[in-house]
Amino acid sequence: MAASSVHHPPSHARLQGAARARRARVPSRTRLIPPLGAIGDVNPPPAPNLVPDAPYTKVVENGGVCTPRGFAAAGICAGLRASGSERRDVAVVAAATDEPATAAGVFTLNRVAAAPVQYDRAILDANDGVAPCRAVVINAGQANAATGSQGDEDTKACVQTAATALGCSDSEVLVMSTGVIGKRMKMENLLPGIPKVIHELAENDESGMNAAVAITTTDTVYKQAAVEVDLGEGFGTVRIGGTCKGSGMIHPNMATMLGVITCDAVVEPTLWRDMVRAACDASFNQVTVDGDTSTNDTVIALCHSVNTPGIGADAHVTTANSEQAVRLQAALTALAQGLSKSIAWDGEGATCLMQVNVSGASTDSDARTIARSVAASSLFKAAVFGRDPNWGRIACAAGYAGVEFDQSTLRISLGPHALMEAGQPLEFDEKAASGYLKAAGDVRGTVVVDISVGSGQGSGVAFGCDLSYDYVEINAEYTT
Repeated sequence: MAASSVHHPPSHARLQGAARARRARVPSRTRLIPPLGAIGDVNPPPAPNLVPDAPYTKVVENGGVCTPRGFAAAGICAGLRASGSERRDVAVVAAATDEPATAAGVFTLNRVAAAPVQYDRAILDANDGVAPCRAVVINAGQANAATGSQGDEDTKACVQTAATALGCSDSEVLVMSTGVIGKRMKMENLLPGIPKVIHELAENDESGMNAAVAITTTDTVYKQAAVEVDLGEGFGTVRIGGTCKGSGMIHPNMATMLGVITCDAVVEPTLWRDMVRAACDASFNQVTVDGDTSTNDTVIALCHSVNTPGIGADAHVTTANSEQAVRLQAALTALAQGLSKSIAWDGEGATCLMQVNVSGASTDSDARTIARSVAASSLFKAAVFGRDPNWGRIACAAGYAGVEFDQSTLRISLGPHALMEAGQPLEFDEKAASGYLKAAGDVRGTVVVDISVGSGQGSGVAFGCDLSYDYVEINAEYTT
């Protein structure tokens, strides 16, 4: 074969150079706006408030896990992150009263579940999905996933160290980890750091913020929120607060993300378990950034186990269909949705949040499945980044979601722009639709997609973000 006919694959360097050249030619309208913070900032800014409205509920400004009465938090730097990083990396959220809180949780479905996930799940499963809990200890830097039996031993050592410092039993401590998979935790720094962070526990907004910062990884903002809900006469006003982290490796079941929620109501334990699961189904399990389900995804939700004078509700919430439970469920779901939306808003390399609303399905579950499918479509996410109103990608993703519906009933809108009605494409102003996408990206706003698939009562929503060049760069160089 003649030398001139031999095909030489392009080198890695040539491919990188070509990619940079293509990016340089991209019109300014599609370039990534600077994030509010930068990955690794010691003191990242807060995420915006994205909590949706809920009945009898109002948002507490600057609130977090310490907003509910009777909960404390702290976050310190123990030296777990990359060499030289001074960002906080160990956090604790704890019951501030002598009585342990009631803990419920939702965990990743990834079969390669991290050691802390396996530990927490075993504690809750042994008690019908709920358990008494004095504290949740969280570390960033190393995920303690795919670490074998050594990871299990390290988890137990963290639990025992925290329990000793708190003066409680090992079973009353839950743990979470986030960071690089396959790396052992820096135990020489973590174990001495646990008593130190417990010593810093306090019931104030600054302590809650410190905990929120400590659990971040590639997040450019820290994420927290809180709400107050009026449960009605005789029950009083209850507060729910939460913090979470996540920016990449985000996909339903669950969507890497960690979350802690606190609530100063007293709720019957199995009812609290069911409420937490329902809230997560409508929020954290409906957020996607990149289609990767993490090994470490965990949400732990704490509520009070006994009435304490001056703290929380004046009566127990015990019945699922009671007015008090309905109000509390709506507020809990709204808080969880606000937190999960902040994850998508801060998606790695993202310029905007995407919210996909689906109605007309046979069931809520079907609607949520379709919404997730569209929000997770790489083709549609790339189109949003390119400010291209290529709505056929929406229809395609709805169609392959695995849910039965009659395409002759399909209706699609992109913001104010109607694109399809009764299964028929509509004439629309492509320039204006592109301008809608650009306007959202320019302010790191929200692109809203509305889809109807019939006349059923089922509805659901999913949250995602656009897919940019920066996402590839961040994840191509994650450990290097």
